[in-house]
Amino acid sequence: MTGFRQVLAVPGMTPLLGVSLLARAAITADAMALTMYVVIALDMGYAAAGGVVAALTAGVALGGPLLGRMIDRRGLRAVLLSTIVPQLVFWLTVPVLPYVVLLGASFAAGLLMVPVQSVTRQAIAAMTAARLRRAAFALESVVGELSYIVGPAVVILGAATVSPGAVAWGVGAAIVAGGAGIALLDPPMRAGDEADGEAGLPRPRRREWLGARMVAVLTMGFGVAMLLGGVDLAIVATLREAGQVSWAAVVVAVFGVTSVVGGLVYGSLSWPVPTWLLLGLLGLVTVPAGLARDWPWLCVAVIGAGLLTAPTLSTVSDAVSRLAPAGVRGEATGLQSSAASAGFALGAPVVGVAIDASVPAGGFAAAGLTGLLTALAGYLLSRRSPAAAPFPPPPRSPSRAAGSRDAVAPAPVPRT
Repeated sequence: MTGFRQVLAVPGMTPLLGVSLLARAAITADAMALTMYVVIALDMGYAAAGGVVAALTAGVALGGPLLGRMIDRRGLRAVLLSTIVPQLVFWLTVPVLPYVVLLGASFAAGLLMVPVQSVTRQAIAAMTAARLRRAAFALESVVGELSYIVGPAVVILGAATVSPGAVAWGVGAAIVAGGAGIALLDPPMRAGDEADGEAGLPRPRRREWLGARMVAVLTMGFGVAMLLGGVDLAIVATLREAGQVSWAAVVVAVFGVTSVVGGLVYGSLSWPVPTWLLLGLLGLVTVPAGLARDWPWLCVAVIGAGLLTAPTLSTVSDAVSRLAPAGVRGEATGLQSSAASAGFALGAPVVGVAIDASVPAGGFAAAGLTGLLTALAGYLLSRRSPAAAPFPPPPRSPSRAAGSRDAVAPAPVPRT
């Protein structure tokens, strides 16, 4: 746990992760909040709710790289201001919007979603030395898992006890507060030597950094998100067939808690594990979870997948931060967020088709095979350029190189 203590001792890291947890819990729950509003307040079907969520997700997927590119060019606070205001307006007006207007507004809100995940990842890459990044990104993945456990559960409870409109206001308030908190913290998006070394240099062209290894990492990020999106549906389908659907929240909680444990264990290791191997193992242990027929056994069955989830997510973030040059790291992390959004959006429909065509166990099989196939694709893509290395860091001035303990050893090539 020494690595975690060193990461949390970095100035500004603990408040950044705390504010990120608040905002990410709200962002994780925004789809659930809109679903509850459409189904309960508007008294419409789940298909109508799915349309609103799809519009929001499409906006997030398209907006990620654009906002990241704006951060690279305009700076963090300018982008946060341009996203906080639209979020405030959207969530305040959700309870009074008719359905058709809500569809378009949800897409716009997704397009201008506060980029909490990508900003946190950029800041971690800028604030930590290379030797601490695995532990730092493991903590970031743990924050993501905690938000997944807390956010939707709070929204469901709030919609049942208060009102869907009030819940929408609460979600919006948390998103705005999180974005404002990050703006006040103003974490660096580039390390000091990166900012100094790149001053006056032209922006790297996309083809210089978006090569086979980066595509491999993004493919695997898409794959793990698609697997996770499908597993949630497979859990519900399995328990519904058993007449135990009310226990789904317990199974999902077990999945999330074991993922937190897995992230903490992986972050404390002294050696890296390739992303393709972790994702392949995640897919492999997901398939047999479909053999469980009731909630106690399903809790046991998802432990293996849970333990591998946060480590896999953290290796994707670590690899993206190392492969992207500092001048385009915002765009790269935005692409990572877009890949994850697309994966989550496609995971449930693909697994749903598998369940409808077979049995609930087919959902776990489809999700696991998705992980295995994208792990294989990532491995083959990364093998296309075995000699590739992360984009070379900007040249350091002699005085900075002499005074920095991290300047004498370049960051290792990530094994994806």
